[in-house]
Amino acid sequence: MEKYVIAKHADGSEICVSDVHNVLLSMIKDLDVILRKHNIPYWLAGGSALGAVRHEGFIPWDDDMDIAMMRSDYERFLKEALPDLSDRYVFQCYEKDPKFNVCVPAKLVLKHTHIKEYNTLLKSKCEYGDGLFIDIFVCDEVSMKRSHDLPPRLANVLLMGVITVLENIGMNPRILKNLFMKNARRYGERNRGSDTIGYALTWCFNSLLHPVRYPKDSVFPIQYVKFEDTTLPIPRNPHIMLDVEVSKNHMSYPPLKDQRPKHIRDAEL
Repeated sequence: MEKYVIAKHADGSEICVSDVHNVLLSMIKDLDVILRKHNIPYWLAGGSALGAVRHEGFIPWDDDMDIAMMRSDYERFLKEALPDLSDRYVFQCYEKDPKFNVCVPAKLVLKHTHIKEYNTLLKSKCEYGDGLFIDIFVCDEVSMKRSHDLPPRLANVLLMGVITVLENIGMNPRILKNLFMKNARRYGERNRGSDTIGYALTWCFNSLLHPVRYPKDSVFPIQYVKFEDTTLPIPRNPHIMLDVEVSKNHMSYPPLKDQRPKHIRDAEL
């Protein structure tokens, strides 16, 4: 079986994707216990969901982990469940740390680990900002009408660009960050009751004209399925989400040249 080596060190040691998987699996198990205890629904997203569906675990070459939850559940998590988090972890989000980069998802970070990512443009300025993490995407109820969806989405895309530039020259533009977060919350509030959900306007890297969104009833009720040596939650009909988040051909393997880790270039675990 392919080892999918991330880094080779001068002493001959290697860091492989499987090493990252072992740590991420222990992290998601810990998080799952807390979320189940507080009845906070969440689901695997992106490549993590695809791994559950296609591989019954991690995609062999995937080197990160993504989950998603609705905004109301995320806010409950911050208030009710976060105090139960082990001191092995730190939870990074703008609500808890004004240095956090609002243009990326919230993160569960394992202390005393270190990773180097290929993407340095959105580097975290928080303590343990270079630790191994699980991304937590916030979802809102969204509009399918372009006239309702595009203006606020475009506003946050523009803000995202300015915030990223300012962060990378050493500034912390809190006024712009507050506006960015406020736009996202207001957008969700305006679409309350919609039967379509998608990533909040705090994640604007997808196409302006084709944002990530799918029917709410394709997600709920979530189902627990086999994932490595445990079970984890995925949407009721994960293929609808994966058609949007990954591709219409998500059950087919990508070309060999694309079967490689894409996020981490070195790690200390």
